[in-house]
Amino acid sequence: MKTFTATPADIEKKWILIDAEGIVLGRLASIVANRLRGKHKATFTPHMDMGDNVIVINADKVQLTGNKRMKPNYWHTGYPGGIKSRTTGQILEGKHPERVVTQAVKRMLPGNKLSRHQMTNLRVYAGGEHPHEAQDPQTLDVRSMNKKNTRSA
Repeated sequence: MKTFTATPADIEKKWILIDAEGIVLGRLASIVANRLRGKHKATFTPHMDMGDNVIVINADKVQLTGNKRMKPNYWHTGYPGGIKSRTTGQILEGKHPERVVTQAVKRMLPGNKLSRHQMTNLRVYAGGEHPHEAQDPQTLDVRSMNKKNTRSA
């Protein structure tokens, strides 16, 4: 018996919709990363883009445990002395709260060309609406997968 290796003709992509309201960020990012890579499929092939297209809504309502709202996020402008920082809480309350979810998912994928291509299959929206109704996405209920996925405040 030979080992199965998927070809582009074997790949079947679906659209998945995930509501992030009240979900713990790290657990959400882990589930989304697995869906993007396609590790949930029995035909998973590491060198092929087997993953589904994932839509995450309500990214501004994601939960953080502990003192992670105070954790600084650094970036550099490219100029001398150009290091800047914002806390995760400031980013969630700012103009682009979806960047917190995107960065968490990106850091859970391996750092290679395939991962960068798989990140194009992720769409994150701060509000509850998205423009992908025509794709008829299936809803994935992350909240009911494990009681630890939600944080009781």
